[in-house]
Amino acid sequence: MALIETQGLRRVYDLDAGKVVALDHVDLAIDKGDFVAVMGPSGSGKSTFMNLIGCLDRPSGGHYSLGGTSVETLDANGLAHLRNREIGFVFQQFNLLPRLDALGNVELPMIYAGMDRKHRRDRALQALARVGLAERAHHRPMQLSGGQQQRVAIARALVNNPSLLLADEPTGALDSRTATEILGLFQELNREGATIVLVTHDADVGRHARRLVRFRDGRVIEDVRQEPLQARMAEAAE
Repeated sequence: MALIETQGLRRVYDLDAGKVVALDHVDLAIDKGDFVAVMGPSGSGKSTFMNLIGCLDRPSGGHYSLGGTSVETLDANGLAHLRNREIGFVFQQFNLLPRLDALGNVELPMIYAGMDRKHRRDRALQALARVGLAERAHHRPMQLSGGQQQRVAIARALVNNPSLLLADEPTGALDSRTATEILGLFQELNREGATIVLVTHDADVGRHARRLVRFRDGRVIEDVRQEPLQARMAEAAE
């Protein structure tokens, strides 16, 4: 069953120099429980595609449905509600608030959702435990390593039980060993049922997904299944 479905999806930007077609009639379906790496060079359309499926931008044409909801029909409030309910974001630079500890950062999406303090505290602790950071709950970002900060960001992305985990270059700011650990965590979450779309320019990172979708000039030029490269978790490496 398709969680994400696009038909003729387009995004055209009106610039001073003229119109720029960033995404050109993309037809793509991503099933629930899949792990997809979206790749392509700068200007290929992969970032535009990510912004559209993440409900951060609106298409110029075509159709996009997320979990059966026609996204292009939603107003700004509808898009914000869908993002908070259905999508968890993980970014390259972690985007943690420095004045909050790990627990406070993970609680943020639930504050926006209006959840009471006790329930969001319990769920945040569970999410941190899920990524192996329960003992770091009261550490601030500056007291954590890069890999630990990214785990906090992943816990924050998971805490509302989203339909889709959308990761934008999630290992770009990490050393190779830590990147491998984070990719192993993504694979573990995927085995538990999480649907993951990972946007990357790194072919080695892309090899850890079950499916590779490659963009060029705003179009999908390759869509293949692959045997994922198994990432070693930290415990296995020690």
